[in-house]
Amino acid sequence: MRCGSGPLAVVAAVFWTQCILLDGVEARKERKRPKEAAPQHTEAYNVTLSNSEEVGGGIKTSDHQRVDPLGSWMDFVKRPVGNLSKKCRKRRPPLPGPPGPPGPPGPQGPPGSPGAEVTQEVLLQEFKEMIKEATERRAAALDRQTSPSQQPTALLTLEGMASHRRIQEAFHCKLKGPVVVDKKTLVELQNFQTPPAKGAFLRGKGMDQSTGRFTAQITGIYQFSANVHIDHNEVKRSKSQLKARDNIRVLICIESLCHRYTSLEMIVGLESNSKIFTVSVQGLLELQVGQYTSIYVDNAAGASITIQSGSDFMGILLGE
Repeated sequence: MRCGSGPLAVVAAVFWTQCILLDGVEARKERKRPKEAAPQHTEAYNVTLSNSEEVGGGIKTSDHQRVDPLGSWMDFVKRPVGNLSKKCRKRRPPLPGPPGPPGPPGPQGPPGSPGAEVTQEVLLQEFKEMIKEATERRAAALDRQTSPSQQPTALLTLEGMASHRRIQEAFHCKLKGPVVVDKKTLVELQNFQTPPAKGAFLRGKGMDQSTGRFTAQITGIYQFSANVHIDHNEVKRSKSQLKARDNIRVLICIESLCHRYTSLEMIVGLESNSKIFTVSVQGLLELQVGQYTSIYVDNAAGASITIQSGSDFMGILLGE
């Protein structure tokens, strides 16, 4: 038994060794064998698949189709930007750093055409025209505001001219000489005259200078004023002491009825240290045709006073 089994063991060992060698040779041949060329596809890459090949919203590619990386990248680059999310649209801010140096200046442009010569006379003329135009616009705006209706310009001009018509009734007279007013006496001033110096005036027929009365020729509103210069030296000389009721009243009355009609009145005391003082009274009165006005002086003091010459009386018709 031992002699028969020995050759079999040798044969088995040789056979096993040859099998191992043959496996190594076959492996080397497989490594050295050239790779087979990939099968060529006649269809273009990224071919759109039919609806039958889409399952559940996803796309299934066939076994014989390959994806082209370059084509897929170009499709991604050329995609519409509107489909991106807001996070993808944001661009990174530029890196902080100092700005670069400024570039060199560009070449100088060609010279322009010479401008018109402007003189001082031309500027002055343009300024005058601007003022004239502004004045006309202002006058037109005022006319539109004051006018109740839109009237032609010619009518507005005529109305403006009518507002500057000649004054029909006006006077400025002065007292010729002094007038003595006794104590506790009311006196009407008379005997006026038109001053010879330039500036005085007497218009209309209403003023009677001898009587000192102005009679209205037109019913309307008149403005009157009077400046009465009073010498109260006699009051100072009197030994009696001044009382609270010692005063002087100057009035402009209608029809000599100072209490019945409205009158213009000024009351002053006699405490002045000067020899002569002035009492002024002025205001507006409405007169009917034929009514007259005049100046009255009421001396309520205990001594006489003197109205100085040059005291004036003035009046003017303001309107009907």
